Amino acid sequence: MDIIISNSSGKPIYEQIYSQIKNQIISGKLQEGEMLPSIRSLAKDLRISVITTKRAYEELEKDGYIYTVASKGCYVSKKNPEIIREEILKQIEVHMRKICELAPACNLSEDEIIEIFRIIQQED
Repeated sequence: MDIIISNSSGKPIYEQIYSQIKNQIISGKLQEGEMLPSIRSLAKDLRISVITTKRAYEELEKDGYIYTVASKGCYVSKKNPEIIREEILKQIEVHMRKICELAPACNLSEDEIIEIFRIIQQED
């Protein structure tokens, strides 16, 4: 599992771990039922506190991305289509807000933005 911690990021380390694992689950890189590294092992690999790693795992479990089996470890949960859809919608919203921020600088109208979207869709 690839996780990169950035000390220059404004996000707390546990949030960086949470986000990266969540994104790997959503993208399918981590599959349903796949075992995650132990909390201690991941903390050692990332050279961070066990408490930080534990918090990231607790948040992932609370949000339904992983589950814990006592004395066995943490595993990727079955994908809940509603959770995945909601997460993707949030990402789309972020990008659309950025478009709304940038469009006035180019005097782009709503129709022009929609036309750009249609062109991109046709290319793909």
